[in-house]
Amino acid sequence: MRFQAFTFEHYLLIGLCLAGCVVFALLGRAGDRRELRRSMAVATCCFTVPLQVLQLLPGDFGLGTSLPLQVCDLAWMVAAYALWTRRPWACALLCFWALTLVPQAILTPSLQQEFPDPRFFMFWGMHFLPVWAAVYLLAIGQRPDWRTYRLSVLVTAGWAGGVMVLNAVLGTNYGYLNRKPAVHSALDLLGPWPWYVVAEVAIVAGVWALITWPFARRQEPARLAR
Repeated sequence: MRFQAFTFEHYLLIGLCLAGCVVFALLGRAGDRRELRRSMAVATCCFTVPLQVLQLLPGDFGLGTSLPLQVCDLAWMVAAYALWTRRPWACALLCFWALTLVPQAILTPSLQQEFPDPRFFMFWGMHFLPVWAAVYLLAIGQRPDWRTYRLSVLVTAGWAGGVMVLNAVLGTNYGYLNRKPAVHSALDLLGPWPWYVVAEVAIVAGVWALITWPFARRQEPARLAR
């Protein structure tokens, strides 16, 4: 049976995500602890890698769903790397993906499985963990600037272009770049294909710029003082 959005179970999961955000924001506000940050990176990999491998096994493989090509598949990898290294580009890319793109899947999930199917846990874990990692990294002071903004836009545009070509070749729809998801989503407000993709790119770039602007303004006096 398909997971039903906007039910008590769905609201409970959204509440769990928000509660985790509060917890990791408070942990981050208490200061960066390398042991905690790297433990989060290891925990992210330990949770996601086995479930990602499960999708690639013959009995569970589906060409349209199992390849790790969705933003959320890549976001947990970026999250683990950003938590381990604190590289500015990885932290910024995670911030943008996890706080603007991943929540769309949390609010309007396209999920075929229900609890306690392993894919149920995979779906929610792979969406929650990057969000929590992004909140923690922001709380410890890892903020985007205009350089990492530009890099994030280029990386995301490159991903979108590559995945659109792959979708056309394989007949898949990773990233919902070649057609809209079966469930209602924000994409329904943006018109037909390919215009909803163009509109989404413009909106995302604008929202990311708005996220970057206050952080960049605060960083500018420090740069000028050097």
